[in-house]
Amino acid sequence: MTTMATPCVPADLLKMLGHEVRWQLVAALVGSDQRVNELIERVERPMNVVSYHLRQLWQHGLVHERRSSADGRDVYYSVDLDALRRCFMATGDALHPALTEKDDDLLAATTVGDALPAAVRMLFLCTHNSARSQMAEAIANHLGQGWVQAHSAGTAPSGVNPHAIRAMQGMGIPMEGARSQHVDEFGDQPFDYVITVCDSARESCPFFPATTEMIHWSFPDPSAASGSDAEKQAVFDATAAQLETRIRQLLLRLLRERSD
Repeated sequence: MTTMATPCVPADLLKMLGHEVRWQLVAALVGSDQRVNELIERVERPMNVVSYHLRQLWQHGLVHERRSSADGRDVYYSVDLDALRRCFMATGDALHPALTEKDDDLLAATTVGDALPAAVRMLFLCTHNSARSQMAEAIANHLGQGWVQAHSAGTAPSGVNPHAIRAMQGMGIPMEGARSQHVDEFGDQPFDYVITVCDSARESCPFFPATTEMIHWSFPDPSAASGSDAEKQAVFDATAAQLETRIRQLLLRLLRERSD
């Protein structure tokens, strides 16, 4: 996909999502980034059909692609939920303003604990448990206000990166006492969600019970950034901001599903 993607406009959104295959692709990508062969299996369509509709979604700015850092032959696709929401809200505005009345911010509600029967347990995984998964753990616990119990681990832990700690400090989120842990330390613990934030960890992720929902977010490793210390820190800060967005979106979905 080498041509420039153009932002989705209200007149196009319903037409884009109204096609059965594109709807299935977006629905499949909302929960987890996936490769094209996985999407082919999910929607049960041939490669040329899936590729065509992925291109349509990409051209309208609704889907992004990123080459896997674990295997350069693979490409991961993800839904841009922010772009989709903007276009969806604009579509509603074009029809009637009542369609875009803002819901209460469930993450800020004081009765969250009463809405959920039990805490949600999450495990964030990456290779070294030094940056992405560490920051995700801290963010999820911070946003979860006690109703989320987040942990992190790695397939080859190597120690917490100080840039990750500084990124969290910049967001006002504590990371005191953080340490790298091997995923085997959590082998006998139940989790509602296991979220891989590293392509390599996803490929080598151990088996979890069928009751555990597996989610993948394809994030490049900020530890691979080059340049000055300030430039490296900027990469970590950007990764932290992206993690915060995706975690907030996940928690909002969980609250709505579990409080219905």
